[in-house]
Amino acid sequence: MRQFLSLVLLCLCRSGCGEQRDDVHIFDTWNSLQNYALSLWHVRHYICSTIVVAIGVWVTVEYLSKNYNKQKNEDCFAPNIVDGVIQNGQLVQKVKEIHVAGVKIFFGSQMGTAERFAKTLAESVQKLGFPVEVIDLKEYDPDENLVEEVYSKTICVFMVSTYTDGQPNESAAWFCKWLEDATHDFRYGKTYLKGLRYAVFGLGNSVYENHYNTVGKNIDMWLWMLSASRIMTRGEGDCNVVKSKHGSIEADFDKWQAVFLSRVQALCKEEKNKCSGSCKKEQCKTKDQKHKEDANQNEEVPEKIKDYNSEEEELFETTSEEGSGVEDETESTSVLDVEDLGNHMNNMKAAKQERAAAKEVKLKTSKRAIGKNEVAEPREMITPALKTALTKQGYRLIGSHSGVKLCRWTKSMLRGRGGCYKHTFYGIESHRCMEATPSLACANKCVFCWRHHTNPVGTEWRWKMDEADMILKEAIENHQNLIKQFKGVPGVKSERFAEGMKVKHCALSLVGEPIMYPKINELVKLLHHNKISTFLVTNAQFPEEIRKLEPVTQLYVSVDASTKDSLKKIDRPLFKDFWPRFLESLKALADKKQRTVYRLTLVKAWNVDELRSYADLIEIGKPDFIEVKGVTYCGESSASNLTMANVPWHDEVVYFVQQLADLLIDYEIACEHEHSNCLLIAHKKFRVNGEWWTWIDYDHFQHLVKENKENNSSKMFCAEDYMAKTPSWAVFGAKQRGFDPVDTRFLRKRKKDISGC
Repeated sequence: MRQFLSLVLLCLCRSGCGEQRDDVHIFDTWNSLQNYALSLWHVRHYICSTIVVAIGVWVTVEYLSKNYNKQKNEDCFAPNIVDGVIQNGQLVQKVKEIHVAGVKIFFGSQMGTAERFAKTLAESVQKLGFPVEVIDLKEYDPDENLVEEVYSKTICVFMVSTYTDGQPNESAAWFCKWLEDATHDFRYGKTYLKGLRYAVFGLGNSVYENHYNTVGKNIDMWLWMLSASRIMTRGEGDCNVVKSKHGSIEADFDKWQAVFLSRVQALCKEEKNKCSGSCKKEQCKTKDQKHKEDANQNEEVPEKIKDYNSEEEELFETTSEEGSGVEDETESTSVLDVEDLGNHMNNMKAAKQERAAAKEVKLKTSKRAIGKNEVAEPREMITPALKTALTKQGYRLIGSHSGVKLCRWTKSMLRGRGGCYKHTFYGIESHRCMEATPSLACANKCVFCWRHHTNPVGTEWRWKMDEADMILKEAIENHQNLIKQFKGVPGVKSERFAEGMKVKHCALSLVGEPIMYPKINELVKLLHHNKISTFLVTNAQFPEEIRKLEPVTQLYVSVDASTKDSLKKIDRPLFKDFWPRFLESLKALADKKQRTVYRLTLVKAWNVDELRSYADLIEIGKPDFIEVKGVTYCGESSASNLTMANVPWHDEVVYFVQQLADLLIDYEIACEHEHSNCLLIAHKKFRVNGEWWTWIDYDHFQHLVKENKENNSSKMFCAEDYMAKTPSWAVFGAKQRGFDPVDTRFLRKRKKDISGC
């Protein structure tokens, strides 16, 4: 081998260089080439191995690629789906177009409802075999990612709730701001999102008439302004069960979801009407489309999709346009001769008149449908979802709008661990007090709401109404059943258990606005007839109802703030004229002869610096008593941003009360209940011979009520007629600090007890 290589190289060198070259140069070249060839020969095994490995890798990649493409061909989302078409006797493969690559569900939630709906929708989409992704808007950067959805063939769903004053909640705030700015920024252009397909479902409450589903409407509008295409009409879920189209926000979502799933299936199967928008509605169906519709009639449809009716099918939209109707009367071409312009404008005018007339006829027809004998029956206030939520919180629901719940102070006093501040201030026996409400609905959505806004809201009574006697009967029965659960419980005193089975007091302050109940006076009379005292709390939004209210043992008005701005910020009232209503309610309170109370809830960093304004409000209502209490923190709530930092210490509440009392001429600090973080300011008329008389003679009160009824309300009584002497341990400055020495105080370890009642 070596001799053969030498001979070959020698010949090459001689033929290339000629015999006239020097032999030295010939042999130098020959030696170098010989050495190079020998080095290649020595590594021949490595070279062969490399070639073999490369061939193996190439074969493996080709094999895996073919299997992967074959598997993708079986999925309707795969880009390599092929159909066999025979042309000239040969099979030609035709690549199909991807119509739906998946679904992305974006949510912006404050109370968790939108997030829950988003996850529910995701599960339904997955059951149809579509890829799905759920995204929190607070973690999504629209500037970087939204434009990518234009080319991804995905369908984007936006589920957003409307918060205070029609603003988006915190999680959706940035997305909404960016989207709004993009619609007005020339750098993005009007076709920035052209090709993006989307659907919107808004969550709101129609009680807020000016801000109902504002965020959902805005997102829908902004996406459309950037040329995105909606696949169906915007859905609107209504928390107001009275006006909700399907009875509750959950039912509204279920109906919208059914239509959405149907639309996604149709888009995947190329059943969407791809007209240019120049034809009339439902008049541009091709033969192929009609054939597909006939074929799909026999296909199995999910159960929820079968539920939607023809009325909801009208919600489908085939373009992003709102349907101006201009094209309805024209040909498909967009070019017009000048002489045809007059006819074109006349056609437009006639078309608008026809639509207006049709809408008017439809409205009249719907009004006639509800005749004298066909009045729509009011809906129940307690929806299935609300019932589930309140039951989990320990409520015993009564009828369609009432409830009762066992107060923690009732449990405490059964064990001999002390009563609530009402026991200290007014002599209530906490273990004999029933906490109830005839109306779960409220006209406010306070930031410190104990119930985390699970109760409904409203500005007037629009629900079914139960009779007062039924409410009282079932309230007492449910309360007694709750008390029975403590029979034999370690620590419960037998004598107090027996007393607890006989209701003596009723705190109409459980949740909601009890004064909204149209038969509240009848309920109050029944309570007094059963020798049960009444402590009614109102949020100062119903002045006329306060004026019409029958005498109660003690009437409370919640004064959570002293200025218009802070009241709006804290109570978040539904009424537009909430401030005039608030002031009128205080004036109505001043006309009451029986005991009246201002209830102030201090929220640190919100309303503790409004002393002078509070003093002015006290001059308006002239209450007998002023309860000042630190806000109770009831755990994290997505309905508000209240934290432990907003809870004042008891010393801070005392300091605030002392400053407030100094501004009031006719009032002094009377009582204190440190355990509830609460103090009582009383009018000086309840200080008799240097001693406080803030307690109530409940038996004498019932006698006065009976006497007033027998005299047809002609013999009216006042607050001083049924006052009783306050014990020394309940007076402000006593060493007991409001704790009844008969009981034994129970202190929690390792943390300060600031729990309220």
